[in-house]
Amino acid sequence: MYYLMQRRFAGSQYHRLAVQQLQDCPPALAALGAPPLTVHNIHLSDRTNRMDQHSAQVKIPVTGPKSGGYLYAFAVRDGETGGWRLQQAVLALRQGQNLDLLDPQTRAGGALDLLDP
Repeated sequence: MYYLMQRRFAGSQYHRLAVQQLQDCPPALAALGAPPLTVHNIHLSDRTNRMDQHSAQVKIPVTGPKSGGYLYAFAVRDGETGGWRLQQAVLALRQGQNLDLLDPQTRAGGALDLLDP
């Protein structure tokens, strides 16, 4: 059951969008020392991970050779197309740095303010 839930989650469009955003951000990959980039299973008991029909807020563990951290993402479903759209994607590194993946020139400071669905 656990494996099936993880597989379903990893195949979701909002998960794929978040990971693709990370892979398309050279400053984030450099901070992780990637490639290679390893995307780990989410912690199913983590209350940060919330999904419903209209929105998804996820915390995805990621690591590279140099560092690791969490990819925080918030996505909403488009009512017309049914597809997902990222509204927030932030890489929080173990060293305490936060990098806004939607605007890589901006380093988010301190605590993460995830959008609340």
